[in-house]
Amino acid sequence: MKVIAFGASSSRKSINKQLAAHAANLAAQSNENTDIEVLDLNDFEMPIFSQDREEELGQPEAAKTFFKKLGESDAIIISFAEHNGSYTAAYKNLFDWASRIDQKVFQNKPMLLLATSPGPGGAGSVLAAAKGSAPYFAGEVKASLSIPSFYDNFDMENSRLNNEEFQQQLSTAVTDLLK
Repeated sequence: MKVIAFGASSSRKSINKQLAAHAANLAAQSNENTDIEVLDLNDFEMPIFSQDREEELGQPEAAKTFFKKLGESDAIIISFAEHNGSYTAAYKNLFDWASRIDQKVFQNKPMLLLATSPGPGGAGSVLAAAKGSAPYFAGEVKASLSIPSFYDNFDMENSRLNNEEFQQQLSTAVTDLLK
């Protein structure tokens, strides 16, 4: 089984990338035949999408590569950062380019959607938006989870949740993804 995971942020210190990687590692631990790849959105940087740019440039190779990686996976884990209650510009731009290749960006893959933030909201607004829109883009959301107050609930040194309740919820969500 191939699992693609990424944090929907371009921050080099992305807490959402850390959470996505942790969830992917849980998937690998639960099934020794699981191959994980954690993507970095910085590897897919492109001009801001517009129809004019699309007419000028066609489909950027980075968008094609991202779309292909999703297609070659058996499951997708995304952890969403929240900027002003919505997606980060980096994720939205990559998503917009990929959706021009095919609106079915998620290609009928099972998905685990996560979100976290330093504050008590846990990026819940963006997670709700992602969960609500995924089916329109051929994403099959198997589970979702918001982790509030990331720095209080995540052990940076050991790259795992130190809140046992959240750790159990994440383990259950990963199990649901892999069913």
